[in-house]
Amino acid sequence: MRKFKIAPSILAADFGRLDEEIQFVNDSQADWVHVDVMDGRFVPNISFGQMLVKQMSKVATNPLDVHLMIVEPEKYVESFVEAGASVISFHLEATNHAHRLIQQLKDLGVQAGIALNPQTPVDLLDDLLEDLDLVVLMSVNPGFGGQKFIYRTLHKIKALKSKIIERNLDTLIEIDGGVGLHNAQQLIECGADVLVAGSAVFKSDDPALTVERMKSIEVGNFEL
Repeated sequence: MRKFKIAPSILAADFGRLDEEIQFVNDSQADWVHVDVMDGRFVPNISFGQMLVKQMSKVATNPLDVHLMIVEPEKYVESFVEAGASVISFHLEATNHAHRLIQQLKDLGVQAGIALNPQTPVDLLDDLLEDLDLVVLMSVNPGFGGQKFIYRTLHKIKALKSKIIERNLDTLIEIDGGVGLHNAQQLIECGADVLVAGSAVFKSDDPALTVERMKSIEVGNFEL
């Protein structure tokens, strides 16, 4: 059975009891904590910054998977590493110097990822794929939680997985937006390696059981 990761998105958690929510992720079968950082410029919403990431890092036992939805990410990655990020993804659309920023993240000792908006084709990663630890495919328009999954993403997953297999790479594919028990198996079978689940986990009646049910999905071969 293929191994895959579940990364509950803390954006959907109750911030009035953040430490408890992080502890829930620690105690669950989840693998990463997904942290969406928004600046109100790259996306039409504001979330949180380095100070809150640092607070999370004091409680979290799982790696912090920090998704920077911000302009000029190269100015801020070092401070997010210092705050405790283990994985950092930035948007290809947000910088003119993607390769340089990937190398900067590698030099800082964290896993480096690039995120793509729904309308951005995966072919734009052809010159970068070998240097990436992961690619985040946005399956909703970034900026707000609780949106419906864009099913065109399934074609992008398959196309990207084909490139990764063809080049014999270990690059992970992470899916962010509208992920839940209704589509998790299909996403994994298409080639996804990491599922970001926000509302589907934290707004469910039993978040721990939801994560457990996702992790217990039996996945067959890729449908490439």
